[in-house]
Amino acid sequence: MAIASKLQEKRTGLNDNLMLHLSRKDLIVTHAWIANERVPSSDGRGFAVENPADGSLIAQVADCGAAEARAAADAGHKAFASWRKLLAKERSAHLQRWLAEVRKNEDDLARLISLEEGKPLAESRAEVAYGAAYIEWFAEEAKRTYGDVIPETASGRKILVMKEPVGVTAAITPWNFPIAMLARKIAPALAAGCTIVAKPAEDTPLSALALALLAAEAGIPSGVINIVPASRKNAGTVADVWLSDQRVRKLSFTGSTAVGKHLAGASATTLKRLSLELGGNAPFIVFEDADLDQAVKGMIAAKFRNAGQTCICANRIYVADQIYDEFAQRAVEAVGKLRVGPA
Repeated sequence: MAIASKLQEKRTGLNDNLMLHLSRKDLIVTHAWIANERVPSSDGRGFAVENPADGSLIAQVADCGAAEARAAADAGHKAFASWRKLLAKERSAHLQRWLAEVRKNEDDLARLISLEEGKPLAESRAEVAYGAAYIEWFAEEAKRTYGDVIPETASGRKILVMKEPVGVTAAITPWNFPIAMLARKIAPALAAGCTIVAKPAEDTPLSALALALLAAEAGIPSGVINIVPASRKNAGTVADVWLSDQRVRKLSFTGSTAVGKHLAGASATTLKRLSLELGGNAPFIVFEDADLDQAVKGMIAAKFRNAGQTCICANRIYVADQIYDEFAQRAVEAVGKLRVGPA
């Protein structure tokens, strides 16, 4: 009984764990975010989001499925009719206001990342800035959606290329950069005049939901951004709804090659446009004339950044024979100085 009691105390829950760290408690969204409203899962089920540093429970988040995925697509399709008609400068202004909200709440967003993903707070703050930079970039690019004039091939004709938003877009994002990867997908979609439905990783849904809440507070209209959290068990169900929906015209995915192959195949029936960022292939090569201090420093950054969980982290190291022993000794010493622990 004593052990069970201690375990229960460790799993402190939302009020005793997360709320102590955040200045804005209302940033916590534990339901789906559809049409600027919190939507519980249709069956009332949820999944646990835990702090990987100590295993404590942060929150129970709605475990969504087909019903919520369809509702998100419905909301995105409805909002697309008006969002696409906004002037480019109006969409740009919406993104700029969203950017301002993200920067105003950057400390809370960083703490949220650290709690649910485990990054040191300094890295989480860097990620929020990284994600904000995408919003800033595409807020400006929204005003530069230019077309082309192509020389005609026959007299009396004009050939014009005009760019138009494709429609509702879908995004599936990983846990390693929960805000940056989502911002990188949402911002260009909105800048182009598209609406979006997104499924964040099971491990890090709170960051994504907070990002959507801030977008609503910035005045981005209902249905333009929709977030559908799901456990790994239900993730495929959510994706399948969007893959089979003719109204969802594009899918952007960052994750494993195996899942990317499945999504590519399933997208074929509706001829969806695809953007896939899949597994990386990143050798780290040290030549015989390298500055070994710089090489070791570079290796540490390339291999251990984000605990080795990025698409460009070194997955093997090649060292010239002439310097191998010395490099290996210095590398072992450097790795021994790394600190691993909670944020």
